[in-house]
Amino acid sequence: MSSNDSTGKTLLVASLLCIVCSIVVSTAAVALKGEQVKNKLLDKNKNILAAAGMLEEGKSVQEIFKQRLEVKLVNLDTGEYLTEENATEDWQKAALKNPVAYDQRKAAKTSGQNEILDGAIDTASIKRQAKYATVYLAKNKSGEVETIILPVHGYGLWSTLYGFLALKTDANTIVGLGFYEHGETPGLGGEVDNPKWKSLWPGKEVFDDEGNVDIRLIKGSVDSSTANAEHKVDGLAGATLTSNGVTNLLQFWLGKNGFGPYLEKVKEQGV
Repeated sequence: MSSNDSTGKTLLVASLLCIVCSIVVSTAAVALKGEQVKNKLLDKNKNILAAAGMLEEGKSVQEIFKQRLEVKLVNLDTGEYLTEENATEDWQKAALKNPVAYDQRKAAKTSGQNEILDGAIDTASIKRQAKYATVYLAKNKSGEVETIILPVHGYGLWSTLYGFLALKTDANTIVGLGFYEHGETPGLGGEVDNPKWKSLWPGKEVFDDEGNVDIRLIKGSVDSSTANAEHKVDGLAGATLTSNGVTNLLQFWLGKNGFGPYLEKVKEQGV
C-alpha cells in the first residue's frame, strides 16, 4: 500500500468532504430561508382561498387575497375583535398593526398569550390554545362580506391536522373545508386531501335546531335516507381514528371553547 492510499489519508479526505458538504448545505438553508417562509405563506393563503372557493384562473393568490380578504383577530373568550380600544398589551398592539403576520401557533406556546386546556374540554387534543385567533373575512366583488374563514386544527391518527373551514355569514352553513398540513396515512386518513371528499362539505350545517354543534363524520356514506343528513359527512374509509379526529376538531373549534362566542355574535350582530 502506498503512502497516498493510507487509511489515515482516506479518513482525512472523507472528513474534509463531510465538512465542505455541511457548510454548503447550511449556507443554502440560510440563504433560502426567506424564500421558504414566503412560499409557506403563499401555500397557506392559497388554502384559505380554496376553502372559500375563491381561487380564480388567471389571478394570483396574492392579488385575490389583497383585494378580497380582510384579516381580523378574535378574542376566543369573548368573541370580540381585537381593536385599538381593547388592545392593552404590547403583543396585542403589535398583532393589531399587522394581523396577517400574527402567528397563532407560536402564540399557543407563548406564556401570557395562551391557555392550557383541561383534558375534559380538549376534545381536539391540542393541549394549548392561543387566546386570540385569526379570522378571514372574504368579500364579494361589491365589497360585502360573504364568507367567514376560520383556522382549525386537532389531532388525527398520527398527526395534528391544520386547515381552514369556510362558513357563510349565517355562521352555520359550510362553504368548504380543507387541510393544508398533516401527516395522516396516504390512501386512508390522507384522503382528507381528496377533492371528491372535500366536495361533500359545501351546504352542510354546523348547528342543530337547539344551537348545538352537530357537524360530524359518520361511518359509511350519507344519503337521502340518513337522519339529519345536513349535519353529516361520509367518513374516511379505513381511517376511523382520522375521521374521529376531524369530527372532534370541528366540534371543538365551533363550540364554546373555540369560535362559538364569535359565531354567536355574528348571528346576532352580523360580521
